[in-house]
Amino acid sequence: MNLHEQICDWENLRLAYANASRGKRGRGATALFESLLADNLLELEQELREQTYQPGEYSSFYIHEPKKRLISAAPFRDRVVHHALCNMTVPYFEKLFIADSYANRVGKGTHRAIDRCQQFARKYKYVLQCDIVQFFPSIDHAVLQETLKAMLPDESASWLIDRILAGGRGVLAGEYDMVYFSNDDLLAANRARGLPIGNLTSQLWANCYMNPFDHFVRRELGCAAYIRYVDDFLLFGDNKSEMMKWRDAIIKRLEKLRLTLHKGSAHPHPVSTGIPFLGFRVFPDYRRVKQRKGFAFRRKLRYLTQVAGRETVRASVQGWINHVRYADTLHLRQSMLSEFNLLHG
Repeated sequence: MNLHEQICDWENLRLAYANASRGKRGRGATALFESLLADNLLELEQELREQTYQPGEYSSFYIHEPKKRLISAAPFRDRVVHHALCNMTVPYFEKLFIADSYANRVGKGTHRAIDRCQQFARKYKYVLQCDIVQFFPSIDHAVLQETLKAMLPDESASWLIDRILAGGRGVLAGEYDMVYFSNDDLLAANRARGLPIGNLTSQLWANCYMNPFDHFVRRELGCAAYIRYVDDFLLFGDNKSEMMKWRDAIIKRLEKLRLTLHKGSAHPHPVSTGIPFLGFRVFPDYRRVKQRKGFAFRRKLRYLTQVAGRETVRASVQGWINHVRYADTLHLRQSMLSEFNLLHG
């Protein structure tokens, strides 16, 4: 079977529904879809096989932690399609990803990225910390389409990828400040760009988009100690002059992806001063939670203890503890729980 046929397979669609509905069954659009589950899946199967499937409208809202971002949610039936597509394409992508890309991958994640960061901080003197300006709004559809074609075994699913991309075009238009690159003309402003933050496909395709860059850093720059989490990435080394050359080469390479580096903060600094990364400040021998993270959770907990039930508060506290315990936070946890009389609750 080619890739398109695998995506349309009935068992794959059933699995896609199960994944999309996990933790949401019995609520809202999920419950409505489930009430006529077989009919809805058969309809999706037919639309996918006949290539008549069309994505629905996104609903969008802003979040403000850790920073203001526009989150766009696709209709539930579209999320089922996203899972069906990802079920069949992830194995091909995983074979090509580097080991030290940690976002949105099974067996990876924030805490493993933090562990790896500290391993490198113990081995090298300096870190070059980089991130990309307006990453998701900047992702260029034409570049992404060519990248995905090169990573997949055939082009039979290209129509579906293109349709999902087209459905999200313009969702982040208001979040993007136009950048012109070398040889651009005025028509560059009309290029299709942007991946809706919130789509499963967006998370996966962001890794695919950066995959050629990951291999560039490893093979062409020769940086053996490199970590990336979405658009935040770290390069470790012992020679500051060489690392400044890496920085210049990175800026040029990102231009090929129509991406821009935050240049002001991208300078080598000693690992001994701590590395702010993924909500933590990582030192060679210990870790701290960023101060603003502690303040943010204190505000949240104060609100929850006033308006929410015991189980909601308990779940929120347990989730926070499970996150911050990966740093040296015993006293912070005790102080926070004592402040709200939760230490023994």
